[in-house]
Amino acid sequence: MLHKQSSQRRLSPGSYEEDISQVLAPRLAQFAAVARHEHVTRAAQELGVPQSTLSRAMVRLEHDLDVGLFARKGRTVSLTPAGRAFLTAVERALAEVEKAAELVRADADPTTGRIAFGFLHTMGSETVPALIRAFRADHPHIRFQLIQNYGEAMLERLRAGDLDLCLTSPVPEAPDLVARRLDEQRLRLVVPDDHRLATRKRVRLAEAAEETFVTLEPGYGLRRITDDLCAEAGFKPKVAFEGEEAETLRGLVAAGLGVALLPPPAVARPGVVELTVTAPRAAREIGVAWLDGHPDTPPVAAFKRFLLARRGHILPQTALLDVREQGTRAPRDEAPDATG
Repeated sequence: MLHKQSSQRRLSPGSYEEDISQVLAPRLAQFAAVARHEHVTRAAQELGVPQSTLSRAMVRLEHDLDVGLFARKGRTVSLTPAGRAFLTAVERALAEVEKAAELVRADADPTTGRIAFGFLHTMGSETVPALIRAFRADHPHIRFQLIQNYGEAMLERLRAGDLDLCLTSPVPEAPDLVARRLDEQRLRLVVPDDHRLATRKRVRLAEAAEETFVTLEPGYGLRRITDDLCAEAGFKPKVAFEGEEAETLRGLVAAGLGVALLPPPAVARPGVVELTVTAPRAAREIGVAWLDGHPDTPPVAAFKRFLLARRGHILPQTALLDVREQGTRAPRDEAPDATG
Protein backbone atom coordinates (compact mmCIF):
# COMPACT_ATOMS: atom_id res chain seq x y z
CA MET A 1 0.00 0.00 0.00
CA LEU A 2 1.41 3.37 -0.98
CA HIS A 3 1.04 6.46 1.13
CA LYS A 4 0.69 10.04 0.08
CA GLN A 5 3.35 12.50 1.05
CA SER A 6 2.86 13.92 4.54
CA SER A 7 4.28 16.85 6.41
CA GLN A 8 4.79 14.59 9.43
CA ARG A 9 8.29 13.35 10.14
CA ARG A 10 9.08 9.97 8.58
CA LEU A 11 11.96 7.57 9.13
CA SER A 12 14.76 8.52 6.80
CA PRO A 13 17.53 6.03 5.89
CA GLY A 14 20.05 8.07 7.82
CA SER A 15 18.00 8.22 11.00
CA TYR A 16 16.45 4.75 10.81
CA GLU A 17 18.65 2.92 13.30
CA GLU A 18 18.57 5.85 15.73
CA ASP A 19 14.81 6.45 15.60
CA ILE A 20 13.18 3.12 14.83
CA SER A 21 12.92 1.82 18.40
CA GLN A 22 11.59 5.13 19.71
CA VAL A 23 8.95 5.31 16.95
CA LEU A 24 7.81 1.70 16.92
CA ALA A 25 8.25 0.41 20.48
CA PRO A 26 5.18 2.10 22.02
CA ARG A 27 2.96 0.70 19.22
CA LEU A 28 4.07 -2.92 19.09
CA ALA A 29 1.67 -4.20 21.75
CA GLN A 30 -1.14 -2.17 20.18
CA PHE A 31 -0.43 -3.68 16.77
CA ALA A 32 -0.33 -7.21 18.23
CA ALA A 33 -3.69 -6.68 19.95
CA VAL A 34 -5.37 -5.40 16.76
CA ALA A 35 -3.88 -8.29 14.78
CA ARG A 36 -5.05 -10.80 17.37
CA HIS A 37 -8.65 -9.51 17.47
CA GLU A 38 -8.84 -8.40 13.82
CA HIS A 39 -11.06 -5.69 15.23
CA VAL A 40 -9.95 -2.25 16.36
CA THR A 41 -12.81 -1.70 18.83
CA ARG A 42 -12.29 -4.99 20.67
CA ALA A 43 -8.52 -4.41 20.75
CA ALA A 44 -9.08 -0.92 22.16
CA GLN A 45 -11.29 -2.37 24.91
CA GLU A 46 -8.60 -4.89 25.83
CA LEU A 47 -5.92 -2.22 25.95
CA GLY A 48 -8.11 0.32 27.75
CA VAL A 49 -7.61 3.08 25.18
CA PRO A 50 -10.15 4.95 23.03
CA GLN A 51 -10.91 3.26 19.71
CA SER A 52 -10.07 6.46 17.83
CA THR A 53 -6.68 6.66 19.51
CA LEU A 54 -5.86 3.09 18.53
CA SER A 55 -7.03 3.62 14.94
CA ARG A 56 -4.80 6.68 14.59
CA ALA A 57 -1.88 4.77 16.08
CA MET A 58 -2.21 1.99 13.50
CA VAL A 59 -2.44 4.48 10.65
CA ARG A 60 0.63 6.23 11.97
CA LEU A 61 2.47 2.90 12.28
CA GLU A 62 1.78 2.10 8.62
CA HIS A 63 2.80 5.63 7.70
CA ASP A 64 6.12 5.36 9.55
CA LEU A 65 6.90 1.98 7.99
CA ASP A 66 5.56 3.05 4.59
CA VAL A 67 3.94 -0.40 4.39
CA GLY A 68 0.31 -1.48 4.53
CA LEU A 69 -0.19 -3.84 7.47
CA PHE A 70 -3.99 -4.14 7.43
CA ALA A 71 -6.75 -4.67 4.90
CA ARG A 72 -9.83 -2.89 6.28
CA LYS A 73 -13.42 -4.06 5.84
CA GLY A 74 -15.83 -1.97 7.87
CA ARG A 75 -14.92 -2.32 11.55
CA THR A 76 -12.87 -5.45 11.00
CA VAL A 77 -9.33 -5.70 9.76
CA SER A 78 -7.16 -8.49 8.43
CA LEU A 79 -3.41 -8.69 8.08
CA THR A 80 -1.72 -8.21 4.76
CA PRO A 81 1.25 -10.49 3.95
CA ALA A 82 3.51 -7.69 5.22
CA GLY A 83 1.37 -7.47 8.36
CA ARG A 84 1.71 -11.21 9.02
CA ALA A 85 5.48 -11.05 8.62
CA PHE A 86 5.63 -8.04 10.93
CA LEU A 87 3.40 -9.76 13.53
CA THR A 88 5.77 -12.74 13.74
CA ALA A 89 8.68 -10.45 14.57
CA VAL A 90 6.58 -8.31 16.93
CA GLU A 91 5.40 -11.31 18.95
CA ARG A 92 8.98 -12.52 19.23
CA ALA A 93 10.12 -9.08 20.37
CA LEU A 94 7.32 -8.76 22.92
CA ALA A 95 8.11 -12.22 24.28
CA GLU A 96 11.75 -11.17 24.77
CA VAL A 97 10.65 -7.99 26.54
CA GLU A 98 8.42 -10.02 28.86
CA LYS A 99 11.26 -12.44 29.53
CA ALA A 100 13.56 -9.54 30.39
CA ALA A 101 10.91 -8.05 32.68
CA GLU A 102 10.51 -11.37 34.47
CA LEU A 103 14.26 -11.63 34.87
CA VAL A 104 14.70 -8.22 36.47
CA ARG A 105 11.67 -8.79 38.69
CA ALA A 106 13.14 -12.10 39.83
CA ASP A 107 16.53 -10.51 40.50
CA ALA A 108 14.88 -7.84 42.65
CA ASP A 109 12.72 -10.25 44.64
CA PRO A 110 13.44 -9.72 48.37
CA THR A 111 13.46 -13.46 49.07
CA THR A 112 14.96 -15.06 45.99
CA GLY A 113 16.71 -12.16 44.24
CA ARG A 114 20.27 -11.92 42.94
CA ILE A 115 23.36 -10.05 44.12
CA ALA A 116 26.30 -9.45 41.79
CA PHE A 117 29.23 -9.38 44.20
CA GLY A 118 32.90 -8.86 43.35
CA PHE A 119 35.90 -9.60 45.53
CA LEU A 120 39.67 -9.84 45.48
CA HIS A 121 41.46 -13.10 44.73
CA THR A 122 42.88 -13.08 48.25
CA MET A 123 39.35 -12.96 49.69
CA GLY A 124 38.16 -16.06 47.87
CA SER A 125 39.37 -18.95 50.00
CA GLU A 126 37.85 -18.07 53.37
CA THR A 127 36.54 -14.52 53.68
CA VAL A 128 33.82 -14.47 51.01
CA PRO A 129 32.58 -18.04 51.62
CA ALA A 130 32.25 -17.26 55.34
CA LEU A 131 30.37 -14.02 54.64
CA ILE A 132 27.96 -15.66 52.23
CA ARG A 133 27.37 -18.58 54.59
CA ALA A 134 26.53 -16.18 57.44
CA PHE A 135 24.27 -14.03 55.26
CA ARG A 136 22.38 -16.99 53.86
CA ALA A 137 21.55 -18.18 57.36
CA ASP A 138 18.84 -15.49 57.32
CA HIS A 139 18.41 -15.26 53.53
CA PRO A 140 18.70 -18.86 52.34
CA HIS A 141 17.27 -18.35 48.86
CA ILE A 142 19.15 -15.23 47.81
CA ARG A 143 21.31 -15.97 44.75
CA PHE A 144 24.86 -14.69 44.27
CA GLN A 145 26.68 -13.96 41.04
CA LEU A 146 30.31 -13.94 42.15
CA ILE A 147 33.10 -12.22 40.25
CA GLN A 148 36.69 -12.54 41.42
CA ASN A 149 39.24 -10.05 40.11
CA TYR A 150 41.80 -7.44 41.08
CA GLY A 151 40.68 -4.11 42.49
CA GLU A 152 40.81 -1.77 39.48
CA ALA A 153 39.09 -4.29 37.22
CA MET A 154 36.28 -4.73 39.75
CA LEU A 155 35.75 -0.98 40.05
CA GLU A 156 35.42 -0.76 36.26
CA ARG A 157 32.84 -3.54 36.31
CA LEU A 158 31.06 -1.71 39.10
CA ARG A 159 30.90 1.41 36.92
CA ALA A 160 29.71 -0.67 33.97
CA GLY A 161 26.80 -2.03 36.00
CA ASP A 162 28.11 -5.62 36.10
CA LEU A 163 28.43 -5.54 39.90
CA ASP A 164 26.20 -4.35 42.71
CA LEU A 165 28.92 -4.36 45.38
CA CYS A 166 32.59 -5.23 45.58
CA LEU A 167 34.94 -6.07 48.42
CA THR A 168 38.27 -4.44 47.65
CA SER A 169 41.51 -2.95 48.90
CA PRO A 170 42.64 -0.20 49.11
CA VAL A 171 39.32 1.46 49.89
CA PRO A 172 38.68 3.54 46.74
CA GLU A 173 38.25 7.28 46.73
CA ALA A 174 36.32 8.36 43.63
CA PRO A 175 33.49 10.86 43.15
CA ASP A 176 31.25 8.34 41.41
CA LEU A 177 31.65 5.64 44.08
CA VAL A 178 30.60 5.20 47.68
CA ALA A 179 33.06 3.20 49.77
CA ARG A 180 33.07 2.15 53.42
CA ARG A 181 35.97 0.75 55.41
CA LEU A 182 35.13 -2.65 56.88
CA ASP A 183 38.29 -4.16 58.31
CA GLU A 184 42.06 -4.13 58.37
CA GLN A 185 44.47 -6.91 57.52
CA ARG A 186 48.09 -6.96 58.59
CA LEU A 187 50.64 -7.95 55.95
CA ARG A 188 53.70 -10.10 56.52
CA LEU A 189 57.09 -10.23 54.88
CA VAL A 190 57.26 -13.77 53.49
CA VAL A 191 60.76 -15.22 53.08
CA PRO A 192 62.13 -18.69 52.18
CA ASP A 193 62.66 -20.90 55.23
CA ASP A 194 66.43 -20.91 54.58
CA HIS A 195 66.60 -17.12 54.24
CA ARG A 196 68.94 -15.04 56.41
CA LEU A 197 65.88 -13.49 58.12
CA ALA A 198 64.00 -16.75 58.59
CA THR A 199 65.05 -17.14 62.22
CA ARG A 200 63.51 -13.79 63.09
CA LYS A 201 59.96 -13.18 64.27
CA ARG A 202 59.85 -9.48 63.44
CA VAL A 203 61.61 -7.31 60.92
CA ARG A 204 61.76 -3.74 59.73
CA LEU A 205 60.91 -3.56 56.04
CA ALA A 206 64.09 -1.54 55.41
CA GLU A 207 66.05 -4.71 56.25
CA ALA A 208 64.72 -6.19 52.99
CA ALA A 209 65.84 -3.24 50.85
CA GLU A 210 68.44 -5.31 49.02
CA GLU A 211 66.16 -8.29 48.50
CA THR A 212 64.48 -9.30 45.26
CA PHE A 213 60.69 -9.14 45.49
CA VAL A 214 57.94 -11.11 43.81
CA THR A 215 54.77 -9.00 43.57
CA LEU A 216 51.39 -8.76 41.97
CA GLU A 217 51.07 -6.96 38.66
CA PRO A 218 50.57 -3.18 38.46
CA GLY A 219 46.89 -2.35 38.88
CA TYR A 220 46.45 -4.72 41.80
CA GLY A 221 45.75 -2.99 45.11
CA LEU A 222 48.29 -5.11 46.97
CA ARG A 223 50.96 -4.10 44.44
CA ARG A 224 50.26 -0.43 45.10
CA ILE A 225 50.42 -1.04 48.85
CA THR A 226 53.70 -2.92 48.47
CA ASP A 227 55.25 -0.10 46.44
CA ASP A 228 54.02 2.51 48.91
CA LEU A 229 55.32 0.63 51.97
CA CYS A 230 58.72 0.08 50.37
CA ALA A 231 58.89 3.78 49.47
CA GLU A 232 58.03 4.65 53.06
CA ALA A 233 60.84 2.33 54.17
CA GLY A 234 63.24 4.22 51.89
CA PHE A 235 63.70 1.96 48.88
CA LYS A 236 62.19 0.86 45.59
CA PRO A 237 61.77 -2.92 45.41
CA LYS A 238 63.71 -4.90 42.82
CA VAL A 239 61.01 -7.03 41.20
CA ALA A 240 61.81 -10.46 39.78
CA PHE A 241 58.27 -11.55 38.99
CA GLU A 242 54.82 -9.98 38.68
CA GLY A 243 51.87 -12.34 39.10
CA GLU A 244 48.11 -12.45 39.56
CA GLU A 245 47.69 -14.68 42.62
CA ALA A 246 49.05 -14.23 46.13
CA GLU A 247 49.48 -17.96 46.63
CA THR A 248 51.52 -18.18 43.42
CA LEU A 249 53.84 -15.58 44.90
CA ARG A 250 54.06 -17.53 48.14
CA GLY A 251 55.08 -20.62 46.15
CA LEU A 252 57.75 -18.65 44.32
CA VAL A 253 59.10 -17.40 47.64
CA ALA A 254 59.33 -21.02 48.82
CA ALA A 255 61.28 -21.77 45.64
CA GLY A 256 63.78 -19.05 46.55
CA LEU A 257 62.88 -16.60 43.80
CA GLY A 258 62.47 -13.68 46.21
CA VAL A 259 60.51 -12.27 49.14
CA ALA A 260 56.99 -10.83 49.21
CA LEU A 261 54.59 -8.70 51.25
CA LEU A 262 51.42 -10.76 51.54
CA PRO A 263 48.29 -11.22 53.65
CA PRO A 264 48.22 -14.35 55.82
CA PRO A 265 47.49 -17.65 54.06
CA ALA A 266 44.36 -19.69 54.60
CA VAL A 267 46.57 -22.74 55.15
CA ALA A 268 50.20 -22.68 56.27
CA ARG A 269 52.54 -23.25 53.35
CA PRO A 270 55.76 -25.22 53.83
CA GLY A 271 59.01 -23.68 52.72
CA VAL A 272 58.31 -20.12 53.87
CA VAL A 273 58.46 -18.08 57.04
CA GLU A 274 56.04 -15.20 57.62
CA LEU A 275 57.51 -12.27 59.54
CA THR A 276 55.74 -9.44 61.34
CA VAL A 277 56.75 -6.07 59.86
CA THR A 278 57.31 -3.59 62.67
CA ALA A 279 58.04 -0.51 60.54
CA PRO A 280 56.41 0.93 58.62
CA ARG A 281 53.05 -0.38 59.77
CA ALA A 282 52.21 -2.96 57.10
CA ALA A 283 48.46 -3.31 56.72
CA ARG A 284 45.76 -2.97 54.13
CA GLU A 285 42.24 -1.69 54.60
CA ILE A 286 39.40 -3.82 53.30
CA GLY A 287 36.29 -1.99 52.18
CA VAL A 288 33.03 -2.35 50.29
CA ALA A 289 32.20 -0.09 47.35
CA TRP A 290 29.15 0.60 45.21
CA LEU A 291 28.12 3.05 42.52
CA ASP A 292 26.84 6.34 43.89
CA GLY A 293 23.24 7.24 43.14
CA HIS A 294 22.14 3.79 41.98
CA PRO A 295 19.11 2.41 43.86
CA ASP A 296 19.54 -0.98 45.50
CA THR A 297 17.24 -3.90 44.95
CA PRO A 298 16.01 -5.43 48.25
CA PRO A 299 18.57 -8.29 48.15
CA VAL A 300 21.46 -5.88 47.53
CA ALA A 301 20.26 -3.54 50.29
CA ALA A 302 20.05 -6.46 52.72
CA PHE A 303 23.57 -7.67 51.92
CA LYS A 304 24.95 -4.15 52.16
CA ARG A 305 23.42 -3.76 55.64
CA PHE A 306 24.88 -7.14 56.58
CA LEU A 307 28.40 -6.14 55.53
CA LEU A 308 28.29 -2.74 57.21
CA ALA A 309 27.02 -4.32 60.43
CA ARG A 310 30.10 -6.58 60.49
CA ARG A 311 32.67 -3.78 60.50
CA GLY A 312 35.80 -5.07 62.20
CA HIS A 313 34.67 -8.69 61.84
CA ILE A 314 34.81 -9.22 58.09
CA LEU A 315 37.97 -11.31 58.07
CA PRO A 316 38.00 -14.85 59.54
CA GLN A 317 40.36 -15.50 62.40
CA THR A 318 43.25 -17.94 62.18
CA ALA A 319 45.96 -18.71 64.74
CA LEU A 320 48.45 -20.12 62.24
CA LEU A 321 51.04 -17.37 62.55
CA ASP A 322 50.60 -16.60 66.23
CA VAL A 323 50.87 -20.24 67.30
CA ARG A 324 54.23 -20.42 65.53
CA GLU A 325 55.41 -17.15 67.05
CA GLN A 326 53.92 -17.09 70.54
CA GLY A 327 52.14 -20.35 71.26
CA THR A 328 48.88 -18.42 71.81
CA ARG A 329 46.71 -16.11 69.76
CA ALA A 330 47.88 -12.51 69.85
CA PRO A 331 45.53 -9.53 70.04
CA ARG A 332 43.98 -8.67 66.69
CA ASP A 333 45.78 -5.33 66.42
CA GLU A 334 49.18 -6.97 66.85
CA ALA A 335 49.00 -9.91 64.47
CA PRO A 336 47.16 -10.47 61.21
CA ASP A 337 44.84 -13.23 62.39
CA ALA A 338 42.68 -12.64 59.35
CA THR A 339 42.96 -14.33 56.07
CA GLY A 340 41.83 -13.37 52.64
